[in-house]
Amino acid sequence: MDMKSPPSDTALCILGESNVTLFGKTLPERIAVQFARAGLTRTLTPDEARRHQGPLLIVRADAVLDQPLVAGLLSTPGLVLLASEGDAALAAHVDASHLPAIESAFKGGGIPVIAGLRALAPADLDVAFWKALRKRETPYALLVTPKNCDAIAWRMFMGTYKGATDLVTKHLWPRPAFHVTRFLAARHVTPNMVTSVAAVATVAAFFLFLKGDYGWGLLAAWLMTFLDTVDGKLARTTLTSSKWGDVFDHGIDLVHPPFWYIAWALGLSAWGQELSAPAFWWVTLIILGGYVLQRIFEGISIKWLGLEIHIWRRIDTFFRQITARRNPNLILLTLGWLFWRPDLGLLAVAAWTLICLVLHALQLMQGLSAKTQAGGTLTSWMAQK
Repeated sequence: MDMKSPPSDTALCILGESNVTLFGKTLPERIAVQFARAGLTRTLTPDEARRHQGPLLIVRADAVLDQPLVAGLLSTPGLVLLASEGDAALAAHVDASHLPAIESAFKGGGIPVIAGLRALAPADLDVAFWKALRKRETPYALLVTPKNCDAIAWRMFMGTYKGATDLVTKHLWPRPAFHVTRFLAARHVTPNMVTSVAAVATVAAFFLFLKGDYGWGLLAAWLMTFLDTVDGKLARTTLTSSKWGDVFDHGIDLVHPPFWYIAWALGLSAWGQELSAPAFWWVTLIILGGYVLQRIFEGISIKWLGLEIHIWRRIDTFFRQITARRNPNLILLTLGWLFWRPDLGLLAVAAWTLICLVLHALQLMQGLSAKTQAGGTLTSWMAQK
């Protein structure tokens, strides 16, 4: 949800106390950081809030709110936000004169009865489509206790996942990445530190592939892909994402795959499976050309269709899991190495890249045709109610 800066007389008031820590921050710390990142930096104590003249964002100290709900609260005066489970009020955007009633409702675990206020649960708000994370998901608003904090930490972690991604990231990495992310967050390791280690693994994989040391190279490559999941999740769960971190992470993601494939092809000579000169150039052309063209197709889709091609239809989101990108291609390379035929692994990557290139071209043509028939607008299936 797009957010304008809140009025200058708006302030945040966190009611109550909580010592529960999630991903390196106490719940009141998380709430304050979330609203500050959304543009509301003025925080008042309850005593200060009682003397305040103007709008208040009032939040329970033992609540955890998904980020879209923060923007929703800021942009909706008169909203009382209810918990996702049950009907306890967790937050409200009201005039300061309503603070006593809100405070009483928070303590009693009920819903404040105030004329002109709307009490809504997250499912009742129009914030289910997350364009930035390419997914459709109802945000959470939950009460946290020492007993349920582990379950809520898992819910928070899974909430940082993109809806359209590859099958390894979606199905294999979540559980181990969750434990590593919690471990690192508790020790205040930054996402950029993780990305730096991933960059070292990226370079190591390149040189190991170049030497034909595919086993160690694959270990470094899979470590890099795992850390590529962890750094993003660490940034979102600890509320420390930054423009530089995004550029650093995505810059590595964008640049390294072609170098890995070329190094793998050159390393085949150490196995006595060196490709002939024509085969080498054809394989290189198909893999690198397909990689670049797929990225171009994605850019055209964003510019001309107004959305990423992977989230247009359900079939497109499913296809994103297996399309010829780094992780699915690594599966093919790993299988080739396991069967002692790394050359066939590389040829499989080339063949799959070519197939996916044709399918992506068809997707794009279908999208352009559908846009024309729809009068110039396409809508992701995730944004449809």
